[in-house]
Amino acid sequence: MADYEIKNMIIDDGFDSEEYVTADFSYDMKDYSITFKKADLEVLNTWVFEENSSFPANLSDEMVESIREDIKRRI
Repeated sequence: MADYEIKNMIIDDGFDSEEYVTADFSYDMKDYSITFKKADLEVLNTWVFEENSSFPANLSDEMVESIREDIKRRI
């Protein structure tokens, strides 16, 4: 898919006994964040950062799947 670039990835293994993976990435000249459950890479939330605010991001299924596959390769 895409012309996105993952800038940062954090694996949080201490939150409520479940592990989460958060990836910060840029796409279309905007910054985004997406968080997955590490066990099955189910999406928990997505954010887009604009100016001094953050909003829930509306990412296409194709974009989410592309990022999911990228994360699988990295972890």
